[in-house]
Amino acid sequence: MSQDALWLKSPLAVLAEGAAGGVVVSGGRIVELVPGGGVPSVDCAVFDASGHVVLPGLINTHHHFYQTLTRATPEALDKELFPWLQALYPIWARLTPELLESAVTVALAELLLSGCTTTTDHHYVFPAGLEQAIDIEVAVARRLGMRVVLTRGSMNLSQRDGGLPPDSVVQDEDTILADSVRLLDAYHEAGPFAMTQIALAPCSPFSVTTSMMKRTAELAETRDVRLHTHLAETQDEAAFCEIRFGCTPLDYLEDCGWLSERTWLAHGIHFSAADIRRLARAGTTVTHCPCSNQVLGSGHCRVCEMELAGMKVGLGVDGSASNNASNLMQEVRAAFLVQRARYGVEQVTPRDALRWATTGSAACVGRPELGVIAAGAAADFAMFKLDDLRFAGALDPLAAVVLCGAHRADRVMVAGHWVVEDGAIPGLDLGAVIRRQTEAALRLHTA
Repeated sequence: MSQDALWLKSPLAVLAEGAAGGVVVSGGRIVELVPGGGVPSVDCAVFDASGHVVLPGLINTHHHFYQTLTRATPEALDKELFPWLQALYPIWARLTPELLESAVTVALAELLLSGCTTTTDHHYVFPAGLEQAIDIEVAVARRLGMRVVLTRGSMNLSQRDGGLPPDSVVQDEDTILADSVRLLDAYHEAGPFAMTQIALAPCSPFSVTTSMMKRTAELAETRDVRLHTHLAETQDEAAFCEIRFGCTPLDYLEDCGWLSERTWLAHGIHFSAADIRRLARAGTTVTHCPCSNQVLGSGHCRVCEMELAGMKVGLGVDGSASNNASNLMQEVRAAFLVQRARYGVEQVTPRDALRWATTGSAACVGRPELGVIAAGAAADFAMFKLDDLRFAGALDPLAAVVLCGAHRADRVMVAGHWVVEDGAIPGLDLGAVIRRQTEAALRLHTA
């Protein structure tokens, strides 16, 4: 046993069976669950967790980090998806490396403080001068100590070709694929316990060509990496697919070679019952983004029907220009409320919502070692205190973190290392981060 063994002792509550006495971690992994009243089988240091609810580290499976610069943007308020995008594309076209670095820092810091230990990002805007966008994201994630699955997004179908985005934010197909290979070679870590992985993610049916979709699927198969895209988010998208391709969004996905267990989809709102059965048979997963879907008025993902069909469903905060936040614990509560309102009290519980953000999200990114507290799993934890006014009188600690609205973790561990301590990120001056981001957002908007 390594000398770095640490016992998270006697938690107030823990989302695991047989771990009432705590959890022992060593070498970045969970090595032992301690039953109530028990002690570890090895000598180890002790962290008193008696004031903490201990959850597996939460996993965010859909985001757009750069959008933290365009929260509550006046031009985009009170619009549905297509006009909302058209209002924001010209602003995003002015992104620079410095602005993006600020945006990524804000997004990752907010996620960490909400108990998120692994995040994806879907970056698909590459104006001239921002060709190294994913490299910037990797650098910030490494500095803050967060696990990431960063997707090389893409758009190559501009307005002049019948797509939605302007010419200023798209790239040509060969450039996109060459950079995808470069990023895979430079950063992708295969296998379990990876800190940095790369996936491939053409943006949507209305912003990439069929050739781009097919060639990306072929590259993902060759390199054994995951695929991600937006699908079935709005009725406008369904109409676009019918007009341009003569089929439904799911038919189009299958025609492009994407309907497989390699793929996870953002939103998945407008799938029929037959679509859901097809997705389940293929092993394709879906990320539920409740806050973004409500803000844009897009509709509600049919999570319970998907799970009943055998699908895995995860959670995502989506972009901070549609959600206007990057807080995954708040997303857990939003998912709970939206899905309970749809399906009723007997079908949706607080533990269901926590499952979507842990094992459900782990399935989306193909990482079974994450999102669970079990021997051999990653030592990733989100730990919440219940000493805030909102929890006063709460009797079930695990239910309370969802029902009472926990939103800031007291401690967060990634790969056995503390990355949040006493509600703060060590070494990060949040005041300075906020001031810089505020100035950056104003500069981007008025450029």
